[in-house]
Amino acid sequence: MIKRLFYIAVILTGLNTNFFAQELDCKVIVNYEQLDNASKERVANFASIIENYMNTTKFTGSAWNWDKIKCSLNIFFTGSSDEIKYAAQAVVNSQRKIEGTDKYTLMLNILDNNWKFEFDKNQSMYFNTTNFDGLTSFLDFYAYIIIGFDSDTYDIFGGSDYFQRAYDICNLGSTASKYSEGWQTESTSYNRNGLVENLFNARYQQFRQDFYLYHYNGLDIFAKQPDKAVKNMSLLISNLFEIKDKIDRRSPLLKVFFDAKYNEIIEYMKKNPDNSIFKKLQAVDPGHVSKYLEAEKE
Repeated sequence: MIKRLFYIAVILTGLNTNFFAQELDCKVIVNYEQLDNASKERVANFASIIENYMNTTKFTGSAWNWDKIKCSLNIFFTGSSDEIKYAAQAVVNSQRKIEGTDKYTLMLNILDNNWKFEFDKNQSMYFNTTNFDGLTSFLDFYAYIIIGFDSDTYDIFGGSDYFQRAYDICNLGSTASKYSEGWQTESTSYNRNGLVENLFNARYQQFRQDFYLYHYNGLDIFAKQPDKAVKNMSLLISNLFEIKDKIDRRSPLLKVFFDAKYNEIIEYMKKNPDNSIFKKLQAVDPGHVSKYLEAEKE
């Protein structure tokens, strides 16, 4: 936050005129192995085109005078038809620097296995959130999710505006006749609509506040105040445990959080004098029970 306040001061003094800086530093890796040779040739430049779109589009349309968010897209093509129609899976990853250190914390590590779109190697890609497009809307959605999660760690509910934009894209996608699959609410462990619904659901608003505390008054202060940091970080777990019977522990939001954070949580909670924290973790994050059982025994 100190860093961000510094930049705000710079803006107010008129020293920084780059009011619409780009937000992401995105690396794109593409796997074509499941495509036939003709399809591989048609998407040979796909990685560079997507990377250019992610790194040149100004998603927020407002001042972004902080460090670019490090993120990546690992795209696995799973099929193609009609020369321009493709199916793919994507792993969306983002990181946030821990203040005052040279370390990063993993923010997102999402596997989205239901992406269908059209792509022509000669097409131009335009940023337009009012019209749905199977390709760019997917990229825009995750850009806003990445920016929103990052912003939620610097201000309580700081990512809400970006989550709302992601939600709006979901609504457009859910009614798109061609590619509504993947945008509608589904009974799967992860889906885009479920994630943004959880982000605004009243049951998870305490979690979002604790998410801020976990990072800003936890990870960011650990180097100087380790005991206080661990206490603040463990509050998120304790609060989830208190309401475990009122929330869906299979929620997409909790899945996204724990899939990215369980290793980190184990590392820091080993410094917690209250070993019962691992029993709470087993209750609120059943997907990683074996990892918490191992940590409990150490």
